[in-house]
Amino acid sequence: MECYSISRFLLPFFLAVTFAVQFIHCSVTYDRKAILINGQRRILISGSIHYPRSTPDMWEDLIMKAKDGGLDVIDTYVFWNVHEPSQGNYNFEGRYDLVRFLKIVQKSGLYVHLRIGPYVCAEWNFGGFPVWLKYVPGISFRTDNEPFKNAMQGFTEKIVNLMKSENLFESQGGPIILSQIENEYGAQSKLFGAAGRGYMTWAANMAISMGTGVPWVMCKEDDAPDPVINTCNGFYCDAFSPNRPYKPTMWTEAWSGWFTEFGGPIHQRPVQDLAFSVVKFIQKGGSFVNYYMYHGGTNFGRTAGGPFITTSYDYDAPLDEYGLIRQPKHGHLKELHKSIKLCEKALVSADPTITSIGGMQQAHVFSSESGVCAAFLSNYDTQSSARVMFNNMHYNLPPWSISILPDCRNVVFNTAKVGVQTSTMEMQPSSSELYSWETFKEDLSAMDDSSTFSSFGLLEQINVTRDTSDYLWYKTSVDIGSSESFLRGGKELPSLIVQSTGHALHVFINGQLSGSAFGTRENRRFAFSGKVNLRAGTNTIGLLSIAVGLPNVGGHFETWNTGVLGPVVVHGLDQGKLDLSWAKWNYQVGLKGESMNLISPDGISPVEWMQGSLIAQQQQPLTWHKVHFDAPDGDEPLALDMKSMGKGQVWINGQSIGRYWTAYANGNCNGCSYAGTFRPTKCELGCGQPTQRWYHVPRSWLKAKQNLLVLFEELGGDPTQISLVKRSVTNICADVAEYHPMIKNWHIESYGKSEEIRRPRVHLKCSPGQNITSIKFASYGTPLGTCGSFQQGTCHAPNSYSILEKKCVGQQRCAVTISNDNFGHDPCPNVLKHLTVEATCSLSASSTIGPSSRG
Repeated sequence: MECYSISRFLLPFFLAVTFAVQFIHCSVTYDRKAILINGQRRILISGSIHYPRSTPDMWEDLIMKAKDGGLDVIDTYVFWNVHEPSQGNYNFEGRYDLVRFLKIVQKSGLYVHLRIGPYVCAEWNFGGFPVWLKYVPGISFRTDNEPFKNAMQGFTEKIVNLMKSENLFESQGGPIILSQIENEYGAQSKLFGAAGRGYMTWAANMAISMGTGVPWVMCKEDDAPDPVINTCNGFYCDAFSPNRPYKPTMWTEAWSGWFTEFGGPIHQRPVQDLAFSVVKFIQKGGSFVNYYMYHGGTNFGRTAGGPFITTSYDYDAPLDEYGLIRQPKHGHLKELHKSIKLCEKALVSADPTITSIGGMQQAHVFSSESGVCAAFLSNYDTQSSARVMFNNMHYNLPPWSISILPDCRNVVFNTAKVGVQTSTMEMQPSSSELYSWETFKEDLSAMDDSSTFSSFGLLEQINVTRDTSDYLWYKTSVDIGSSESFLRGGKELPSLIVQSTGHALHVFINGQLSGSAFGTRENRRFAFSGKVNLRAGTNTIGLLSIAVGLPNVGGHFETWNTGVLGPVVVHGLDQGKLDLSWAKWNYQVGLKGESMNLISPDGISPVEWMQGSLIAQQQQPLTWHKVHFDAPDGDEPLALDMKSMGKGQVWINGQSIGRYWTAYANGNCNGCSYAGTFRPTKCELGCGQPTQRWYHVPRSWLKAKQNLLVLFEELGGDPTQISLVKRSVTNICADVAEYHPMIKNWHIESYGKSEEIRRPRVHLKCSPGQNITSIKFASYGTPLGTCGSFQQGTCHAPNSYSILEKKCVGQQRCAVTISNDNFGHDPCPNVLKHLTVEATCSLSASSTIGPSSRG
């Protein structure tokens, strides 16, 4: 620990100025075991929360829920493209107020890992790089290239100096204990060879030279030079070791779930496996774990990258997209973190001794000279439980699980045994009505204003738009002679083939939609092929190319092309094929509605909106719709239900909710087991349903009355079926086993206090403002099934319902001890029993117990 104290000769002066307060500035350091803060080795639990993916009104609540979940550190990227949208012009306002976000973290008593990058990946548009960077003369991204290094250093210095000016580094008394330079560079470094290694070394030295007083890290960079710490990202990191024996073992991204793509399923990672992976890392000597994500949030506006990344960035995180606690993930991890903290002294002062306690079972024991001892008992079998002997005691280990023994005797936690409640979230109708829709048809004919120009040949989309809009029109004309055979019925209609490297394409012939085509993240190049209804004379061919987020990962992705790059060919004419690729094309950046600022809630609309009684029947493509609505009552998170629409973008009071797309999910939704190595394809949901149906509406964006909702629909759809819904907890479930003499369980109440051995309890808790209004299922015995489909087993205490009703109905939260005494008698002696409960949460205080609910 490097500490710089004020000279004793100057001390009287400083004491007088500061009313007898002595200042000592200490920088954070590390050794092979851990990060040291104030000279103390720490086991640190961290979670990623990205400030632009939520709103300032949400930040404090998110951070406090993270703290309640047992986190020590908040991790965030710094997003270059939102902070410097045009070269030299900076924005740190609203959702981009990084300083405000970090000061809220500081106020909460948590630390910060600031991942400056400035490349972030993060499924974020262009990987976090501003698009203007692509057009700096002579630039080549993320390699030993002077224009890129100059720009990257300039932004890094901007952020570091901003942090210093606000005293936000730990060496200044602030919360930042770690910073990251670059991000997941290892694969690129190998690809670029000597230029990659040179750039990586330059980046490390540049960061160190800034004198922040805190360590720097590089994730997924095996060659990170001293003193930069190389770290691991992945679903599992127990096989990772740092590149020097004097560096700590750190996991900067423990993936809590996975991102979602339009047209793909929802990915979920079972909390049992996530907890298993964390403990597996800790028992190998790991001392820092960061969940990516702890709160994923929302890709508002056009911030989603990929391309094809959804507006939702939920990530199956412990805090869901809306900031609500996801159970059991949040609660199970909270208990895990408490258990790890009980082992902290042993973990930071000893190395593990590993012994075999079975064919696929191991014990990792940390035993220090001071007498503290912690053990981790592992069962790597994915199919079978194991009964093992350790320290002359027997322990039962479920498949694919690890038990934590902070005193090397008593089990306080097992990764596979979820003892916290499961909550069911539902979207419910709100009190707000969306009525009196109005519509405006996008003008497809006018090409005569300042946003248009002509060129021979097909141009790359981003070079033209500079990403100021998702949309670029390519328009040309084709003359068809009256003698063409297809006009006289002599042969079938001609066909048009368009090769595109854009992400979506709508084809218009003489102002009428002829068809659409779409790419995927794996196949950015795709083709439209279809019959076209040409007429004698001049025909207009309009190609609306659409970007659905710019690439965020890959070698030199700044060189990747987007848009209609051809060939564009008409087949089936009497003369044969007609190649239009080098014809004269007219270009228009963006939509007319965008240039007229139809989304603005201020001023008089520049267009004449049509009152829409026939909107549902018309379902026209390229149409703007708007409606006014009042904010609903309550304080639950809100969302728009967009299932009746096709594809487009939506705004509320001028703020962009993001892109929507009712693309149906393809995947393999055939169930999921927590046991065994996890990959995103293992646990998929939502097949055959829209990938994303609901779109987050922050309450802070709403007024009490007359909120303006505007959407642009590309394909059709019925806006009159859109609704504003509330997200809330509806059902809660818990399933907890009784105390068993061979598996000692502690109920951990808090950190730092003497732990009381007690019988396990079922805890039920509704959201604030809700009460438990009914017990849908209750059974003390051997119940079967999962939340939502529980059934009584062969053993069942008949008074299970009455006990739970008496304890819980009408309460916001309750706890019921699991013991035979509590239920009158033992319903099945010598059998390990569970108490399983499903309850309903609602705003109503009335209790309703249906006769069929008791089975």
